[in-house]
Amino acid sequence: MPPARTGPLRKEMWLDQYAEVFQAAGLSCVVYDHPGFGASDAVSGTPRQEIDPWIQVRFIRHAITYAQGRDDVDAERIGLWGSSYAGAHAYITAAIDRRIKAIVGQVPLSSGSVSFRQLVRIDNWAAIDDMFAQERQAIMSGAEPTLIPVVDEDPTAMSALPTPDSYQWFETTSAERAPSWRNEVTLLTLENFRGYEPGKWIPLIAPTPLLMVVAPNDRLAAGELACAAYETAAHPKKIQLLKGGHFDAYTDSGFEVSSTAARDWFVEHLLTKN
Repeated sequence: MPPARTGPLRKEMWLDQYAEVFQAAGLSCVVYDHPGFGASDAVSGTPRQEIDPWIQVRFIRHAITYAQGRDDVDAERIGLWGSSYAGAHAYITAAIDRRIKAIVGQVPLSSGSVSFRQLVRIDNWAAIDDMFAQERQAIMSGAEPTLIPVVDEDPTAMSALPTPDSYQWFETTSAERAPSWRNEVTLLTLENFRGYEPGKWIPLIAPTPLLMVVAPNDRLAAGELACAAYETAAHPKKIQLLKGGHFDAYTDSGFEVSSTAARDWFVEHLLTKN
């Protein structure tokens, strides 16, 4: 069962603990860093620290191919787990790749355009459009990509994730579990995010069994959007609700609920199905 990760996270940032829960239930797991982050090389022509969702979807599919080629993996029983940005990737991948036999996406991004409007003040939109256009011209002329922080202590400052809980979680988790994590992504990462609409793919996932793990009070990847997107999915499907916000899924009681729900979904649909 391959994997996934989430946006700018590293695989060591609690995601390895999900793999441990799945492995204890008899599921083989592949865990990796997306291209351009952590231990993975960048894709040719794409700088490191740039989140391009479609490149990440493509490499999730490569990870599936890798897993299927291993002697210790049943190639006909492939599951896919993703969280946050990679939860969104998991939906799209499951909609277009029928090798996947069960999918779990937790605290997922559902609409980049809506989330962008919720996170960025309206009086900044025109200036940001100009920044994106100027950045593309500069890169075309040979300039190095502009880097911005993933998080900033000041939620009104330019950053990829401008919420107080994002700053608190990344600063704590990066120091504790992934000291080599870099608090930076390219500016065009934001433009890629704004144009990404994974929720539109959710109706296409069936008949692959879908579990959505959603925090209704999530203010980073709006929980109400995820709940609405769930209603567009066909059966078989299930939703597991979490207390707290976006990052509560990874720690303490939130981790127990989210990891147990995912484990049980995979056991039901991968290990007990003929």
